[in-house]
Amino acid sequence: MNTKNDTLLPLDLVIFGGAGDLALRKLIPALYMAHLHGRLPAEARIVGVGRQPWTTADYAAFVAERARPFIPDNTHDAAAWSGFLARLDFATVDATRPESFAALRACCARTALRVYYLATAPDLFAPICAELATQGLINADARVVLEKPLGHDLESARAINDEVARHFAERQIYRIDHYLGKETVQNLMVLRFGNAIFEPLWRGPNIRSVQITVAESVGVGSRAGFYDHTGALRDMVQNHLLQLMCIVAMEPPLSLDPDDVRDEKLKVLRSLQPLTPADIQRDTVRGQYTAGHAEGHAAPGYRQEEGVPSDSQTETFIALKAHVRNPRWAHVPFFLRTGKRMPNRRSQIIIEFAQPPFSVFADQPDAQPNRLVITLQPEESIQLQMMVKEPGSGMRMQRVDLGLDLQSASRRRRAEAYERLLMDVVHGRLTHFMRRDELEAAWRWIDPIQRGWQASNQPARPYPAGSWGPAASSALMAREGLAWFEET
Repeated sequence: MNTKNDTLLPLDLVIFGGAGDLALRKLIPALYMAHLHGRLPAEARIVGVGRQPWTTADYAAFVAERARPFIPDNTHDAAAWSGFLARLDFATVDATRPESFAALRACCARTALRVYYLATAPDLFAPICAELATQGLINADARVVLEKPLGHDLESARAINDEVARHFAERQIYRIDHYLGKETVQNLMVLRFGNAIFEPLWRGPNIRSVQITVAESVGVGSRAGFYDHTGALRDMVQNHLLQLMCIVAMEPPLSLDPDDVRDEKLKVLRSLQPLTPADIQRDTVRGQYTAGHAEGHAAPGYRQEEGVPSDSQTETFIALKAHVRNPRWAHVPFFLRTGKRMPNRRSQIIIEFAQPPFSVFADQPDAQPNRLVITLQPEESIQLQMMVKEPGSGMRMQRVDLGLDLQSASRRRRAEAYERLLMDVVHGRLTHFMRRDELEAAWRWIDPIQRGWQASNQPARPYPAGSWGPAASSALMAREGLAWFEET
């Protein structure tokens, strides 16, 4: 095992919600991978925090049983796993009972860099931060990681930010969006600004449209209690999709300094054209899945899922059209789409280039526009779709894909998103985390859409599980003379 980072200062990574679903499925496996590959300091501890009356041995046994299934077999090493479990500690703390934080203070008595990961409901962020301050557990080097959702609208997001800012400076606050940790998302910066062939074309009228899709094949699962009060707009669009849009649309930053990058993303959010009630009616599509078939099995409708009210109007699908009001993107529509119970799990960015103003092949019905297809999941790849001559006599055209499989493009290990972002926190790198003004600008654009839906009182459109959403989603594109990628 590589120990190249053993010279780093001791680290206490404290996970509030250390026995929760996020910790078991994502955080613990990511930290194990960092341990396996020598990315954690020699004196790093992972301190789980929860209400359970556990000893450290109890927590280690729980993690060994519940987190192990989320670690791929081909990365499991018995000696490394045993060494990782030895890093674990546990503090019994009820975030609603200030007196219980004394257990955490005793656990974190040593001098170390402290990272607090709040994998809890957002209404606990403020009391946790306040009590950490009261217990003297925050110093100038401490860091706090805030999981989404950060509020449910602009007002609540501001309130949370205000409370956290009472105890942590902005440079100490890491608002995490795991999409920003994906290799392909970070590669967008290099693709755009490191290749001379793209930057001159990366604008209207050279680009006809941009599609961003984050499709999930699963249903609401065990998240019904949370999801039914949130919906796809606030759960996915406000953070993941808008962040992807920012990276596609931003101007070149002055440098890779965190604030230079985030300044340009903020300009995109502030340039988004606000949607009027008429725009919301015309340019947004809300959907809710009904019974159908997904992933080869019968799937219940959303309202039949456990914990979902039988009359719920929460959207599980949304498609919308957005415009960025600046010279680069004038008249270029951005289409954002996300949904549950769709045919497959897919996250893609489609850059569709405009057709040439004059073509000697205009009489050929098979002519297609050039497209840059950036796939984020399940595999990570980049394809450039081009037209070439079909073999044989004549000058008929056919489409070919110039592909780059990012998985095989390099022999270097590709860290999973949470591992990459957690190591960014440890090393104090803020570039791939949302700044407060970014977050609030996103909510400022999202809130009128939510209010517009409530005012119209129109029900979400049904779509069968296993489909690509309501027919109105295709009509949204057709009005522009376009189609979703899978329909082309």
